[in-house]
Amino acid sequence: MSFTLPELPYAKDALEPNIDAKTMEIHHGKHHAGYTNKLNNAIEGTDLEGKTIENILINLDMSNTAVRNNGGGFYNHRLFWEVMSPDGGGEPTGELAEAINAAYGNFESFKDKFSSAAGGQFGSGWAWLCVHEGGKVEVCSTPNQDNPLMPKVGCGGTPILGLDVWEHAYYLNYQNRRPDYVNAFFNVINWEKVSALYAQNK
Repeated sequence: MSFTLPELPYAKDALEPNIDAKTMEIHHGKHHAGYTNKLNNAIEGTDLEGKTIENILINLDMSNTAVRNNGGGFYNHRLFWEVMSPDGGGEPTGELAEAINAAYGNFESFKDKFSSAAGGQFGSGWAWLCVHEGGKVEVCSTPNQDNPLMPKVGCGGTPILGLDVWEHAYYLNYQNRRPDYVNAFFNVINWEKVSALYAQNK
């Protein structure tokens, strides 16, 4: 079994003005496609072929850089597209809101923590909201295409929200203004999807 590039769940221009169509076109059609193809090449003929991406990452040999980088890139971007929506924004409700409030006091404090994780990630990487068994949530960040499913990356749990802070994710529109991009991301977060992922993985 090989992995396939998932379709975007909305049109390339659907997230404008927060994320521009040209960036979406390149990010999905070039970068994500590249990770997908290189992942397939890296696992072809190995015992990883036929396994789910989650199983591959949870049991990853971190010295296998081809699978680490491209498996992470495949998984991370797939989640990224899913947790955004042209009808996004606002705040979470229900159990997810309760978990965020329990961990961070209120939504604004969570937003500050997540924004700091995204803005403070040196170089390329990701900011995450993860859920641990039992329902506790945690904000963290990882470099490059690492993610919390991988062993010993410094944060654990299952990612339910991820923000790509590689320059290719925002440079056409925001240049070096990463904080503006991070702030705009909150306008397109699909909290309904994030809440569903929370419920599935708590």
